[in-house]
Amino acid sequence: MIFKDSKELLPAIIQDAETRQVLMLGYFNEAAHKKTLETGKVTFFSRSKQRLWTKGETSGNELLLVDIKLDCDRDTFLVRVNPSGPVCHLGTPTCWKEENKPGYGFISDLETIIETRKTMGDSSDSYVASLFEKGINKIAQKVGEEAVEVVIESKDDNSELFLNESADLLFHYLILLQAKGHRLEDVVRVLHERRL
Repeated sequence: MIFKDSKELLPAIIQDAETRQVLMLGYFNEAAHKKTLETGKVTFFSRSKQRLWTKGETSGNELLLVDIKLDCDRDTFLVRVNPSGPVCHLGTPTCWKEENKPGYGFISDLETIIETRKTMGDSSDSYVASLFEKGINKIAQKVGEEAVEVVIESKDDNSELFLNESADLLFHYLILLQAKGHRLEDVVRVLHERRL
């Protein structure tokens, strides 16, 4: 039994199942938890309305349940969902006014740096800007060269060299993606579609 009684409220952290972004925080009581599991639409106990409230009942922006997990202390839920529209009542994708898109941590930061160098970089002091200035053929050639070096290093037992060449390949591939007007999330989307 999760709830001590029918009035106990436990926090429910709502996370987008695709992007992994935290969207909002709500509260489950026993009835809200049960209704969420039965309907597949996230239902909370609204502290302001003092009743069950299914997200989207007025806006149409529902939270479609993917799964629910209970934390190690059994006092907080992680609810993974597929949102059908903006989550916040203010019309934003999250209650923290953040975009709800995939993030790749340092790789996303690196993509932003590459984009800045592409548009505002000085080729005399930026390797990335100089590659963009030389054009798509030079960028594609660098990706090919780095790919060959990864293959060569994979046949040896030197992990440090292999990882360095792998980093060079990934870096130049990110540059090539931007030269073609894309980002890593576009490739991930294609892979995701293939998975289905």
